[in-house]
Amino acid sequence: MKTKSLMVISRTPQSGMRFITMGIMAMLKRKIQHLAFFKPIVDSLKDDNDMHFYRDYFRLKQSRDSAYLLDFENVKRLLSQDRDDLIYEKILEHYEFLIKKYDFVICNGMINIELEELVDFDINFEIAKNLQIPTVEIINAKDMSIDEIVESIDYIIHQSKKEKVRLLGLFINRVSEEILDNIRELKKEVNIFAIPEIKELISPTMLDIIKELNGKGIILDSSMLDRTIYQSKVATMMLPNYLDYLEEGDLIIVSGDRCDILVGTLIANYSKNYPSIAGILLTGGITPPKSIYRLIDGIDIPRIPIISIKSHTIEAVEKVERVSAQITTYNRKKLALAEGIFSRYINLKSLKKYLSLNQPDSMSPIRFTYSIYEKAKESNSNILLLESGDERVLRATDIVLRRGLCKITLLGKKEQIYQKASTLGLDLSKATIIDPQDNPYIDDFIDKFYELRKDKGVIYPMAREMISRVNYFGTMMVYFGLVDGLVSGATHTTKETIKPAFQIIKTKKGIDIVSSIFFMLVNSRVLVYGDCAINPNPTAKELAQIAISSAQTAKTFGIEPIVAMLSYSSGNSGVGREVEKVREATKIAKELTPNLLIEGPIQYDTAIDIEVAKKKMPNSRVAGRATVFIFPDLNTGNNTYKAVQRSTNGVAIGPILQGLNRPFNDLSRGCLVDDIVHTIAITAIQAKFLKD
Repeated sequence: MKTKSLMVISRTPQSGMRFITMGIMAMLKRKIQHLAFFKPIVDSLKDDNDMHFYRDYFRLKQSRDSAYLLDFENVKRLLSQDRDDLIYEKILEHYEFLIKKYDFVICNGMINIELEELVDFDINFEIAKNLQIPTVEIINAKDMSIDEIVESIDYIIHQSKKEKVRLLGLFINRVSEEILDNIRELKKEVNIFAIPEIKELISPTMLDIIKELNGKGIILDSSMLDRTIYQSKVATMMLPNYLDYLEEGDLIIVSGDRCDILVGTLIANYSKNYPSIAGILLTGGITPPKSIYRLIDGIDIPRIPIISIKSHTIEAVEKVERVSAQITTYNRKKLALAEGIFSRYINLKSLKKYLSLNQPDSMSPIRFTYSIYEKAKESNSNILLLESGDERVLRATDIVLRRGLCKITLLGKKEQIYQKASTLGLDLSKATIIDPQDNPYIDDFIDKFYELRKDKGVIYPMAREMISRVNYFGTMMVYFGLVDGLVSGATHTTKETIKPAFQIIKTKKGIDIVSSIFFMLVNSRVLVYGDCAINPNPTAKELAQIAISSAQTAKTFGIEPIVAMLSYSSGNSGVGREVEKVREATKIAKELTPNLLIEGPIQYDTAIDIEVAKKKMPNSRVAGRATVFIFPDLNTGNNTYKAVQRSTNGVAIGPILQGLNRPFNDLSRGCLVDDIVHTIAITAIQAKFLKD
């Protein structure tokens, strides 16, 4: 029997409830659109922030209040009155409301030692039994032996049978690496999922310190606040001796008047001879004098976070020890790592067969994002990034590797890249780094480029000079199959990115024109716009090929291609050279791909709005339903995508190039880290598609 709800339970704190719930919800959001979160009992209705996290991260269409029902004091009062039946009645009533309104409800049980002492039964099991919700349970295996873990597993299975609760699986979290394989090999009557202890997930960040200690920012760079704290150190020694004790991820706690430690730590963090520090906590409410601020402002190096609190040093140490590690929406590195770890160790296929996951008709932005991440992970592609000197590119690389989206190769000098990454608190250890000036490939690249371009007037010295440029060197890496695709554009122009591809990689068989599309994540839909970046004024034949390529790209990424060939008139209502070009392009596209749903000429409002479509083109199978929009020229397309993006606060991913034998994708020089991550994922998928 399939279910539209699932309850996640744990009996001990720090078991990874948010981590596991997040992983399950990520799987659900890839399949369904309307998801709800429900936590029947919480310690405090006011202070619980789980719903804030899930609503923001998964963009749930649910109010915060609808996620909670009873707090601990209310439950305790009802239990003291022997009215536990009223507890379950209230919970059931609210659950029924959610299950009718949403496609799936994910529930969280309560962890409260005091509540367990009040009753002689498992209240989470009682809730699951009364609501008839199947459960999964988390075991905190920190410091547990294999025998202790097996004993806990057997106990929970026994109790679920005894209480007649449907147990679908057990997540054994924080397992030591030594016994991880033993847990995986266990054969039990329920699904067993084992996850190792991940130090970064259980460690606080600088932003956690600021929030919980109410610290005052002395130097705060928002991009550096997600640095992980592995341990704290009190700096009492003189600077020369102190430096010898620094370790990766240190939070340095020091009296605010120790300017020598402050400046020495900043320089050590930048030095390649010392580890990367998480941040500095100044105590006693003392802040540096103006001369120190001037000194720091004049140093052009990445600055680790420096905060100040009024507490004295010993009190500060005690407060830091109490700061809890959280997975939060503001910590992108930890989020990426959590998703990567979950997908690496957990295969939920065995769980999915028990769940009712009715997919919606259209592709929503969040489903699209999760879909491309999932497909990228399956691609096993190796994507080349040229611009390793750009901080955004390094941050994107860190996220891609944490998520496990694909392999990454960077061009640059290894020592320089690692130093900058360390200073920024990034882990690029899994990236491959190739020095374009010192590698075993240069001579082969020069010879091949000369062979390919000698008929175009290229002589050998010219070939050598061209291959010395990173964009040509990178293109030859793709040509030789050393990498599967290339992403550039953060610091290079579009021409610099795509010209080498035109010359070396060339177009696929049957394609005469390279074009581009943007994925437009607008409101609740994902649309495809083409061509908004490459071809200024395509002919009718070229426009037809752009339409066919765009439809194929849409289909590759899970979007049903329904193509609108845009013009300033719909159907037969308009005349003129531009309208005729679109009409001819539509005819050519239909002849080349008879099964493609395509309409043209058609106006944008008629293509996208079902009510307008009923009036203007009532018999069209495309009008009002279009997913792929083909613009007649670059001027129209480029302006339209930017207008839609800015006026709707939508996300434009692209330009994504199509028509080449290998994937090359261009970035905007104003791109954000997320833009780069999305483009890398899409390039990885294209690489697999072109191979297949």
